[in-house]
Parts: sequence; C-alpha cells; structure tokens
Amino acid sequence: MDLTGFEEFVADRGHVLFRSAYALCGSQHDAEDLVQIALAKAAARWSWIEAAPEAYIRRIMYRDFVSAWRWRRRRPEVLAASPPELPEGGPGDSVVDRLVLTQALVQLPPRQRAVLVLRYLEDMSERQVAETLGCSPGTVASQASRALAKLRTSLSDDAHPTAVAPSAVSTSTGR
Repeated sequence: MDLTGFEEFVADRGHVLFRSAYALCGSQHDAEDLVQIALAKAAARWSWIEAAPEAYIRRIMYRDFVSAWRWRRRRPEVLAASPPELPEGGPGDSVVDRLVLTQALVQLPPRQRAVLVLRYLEDMSERQVAETLGCSPGTVASQASRALAKLRTSLSDDAHPTAVAPSAVSTSTGR
C-alpha cells in the first residue's frame, strides 16, 4: 500500500484538522485522539479517497464526535462549586473571553457543538453541514438555533461579567 500521498496530506492539512477537532472537543488530548482515529480510518481507504480526502476525513471526525458511543465513553471534567474570579479589564480580556466561550461550547451537546463548529468556524452552509452530519437542513437550523440560545444564556453579563456580550454571538453569517 502506497501512503506517500497520505503522508503529504497529513503534513499539509493535519494542523487544520486538529484545529477543527479542538473546537469540537475542547481538549487537546481528545482532539488528538479524534484526528488520529479519523486519519487511521482514512489511511485504510486512501486509494479510494486520494482525490478528495479532506471532506472524507472531516466527515469521519464529525460523525465520530457526534456518535453516542463516543459521548458515553467520554468522561467530562468535574467542575468546582464556583468558578475562580476572572480579572477585570486589561490586555488579557480577549484570552478570558476565549476561555469563557470555550467553556460554554464544551457544555453544549455534541451535535449542537458540531453544528456550530461546521457552520461558523468551518463556514459551511446549512446544506453542507446536513450532508456532513447525515441529517436534514432543518435539523441543522434548529440545532444551531438552540445552541446559540444556550450560548447567549451562558454568556450573559449576569453569569460572566467579563464574558463575550450575547450580541457577539449572532445567528447571521454575513452572507
């Protein structure tokens, strides 16, 4: 089996796949596992997918992430009774906002998180997301709507004084 093209693909696009996996998982280790599993599955079918491997590998990643088996196997972190105090003002605000947003994303159910990552991070249309996840465009729209509503609630100024304003999480994609 000739995997020369596969090795080149992983060297060129592996970091992009990892970025998407990290956005889904919220953990470096889980993201590495997700990418590794997807690449192992792709390597076995490399001769069939060599012409357009990235879409195939992304589909593997998103479906594996959303699957109930992976969700049941995953052990979420145990949260403290109250979060640590966040610093107010200063150059670290964007880092704090990003951490708060990441924490809010991790709290979403896997399918909703996958829809948001595909829709807004990967900039896919509802139709493309539906094809990737194997569901209808209506399901994508409803999952996105519910996920954004949960994010707005969890990122409200009352819940997190230095969090991203709820207006920063919008349903428009600029199209």
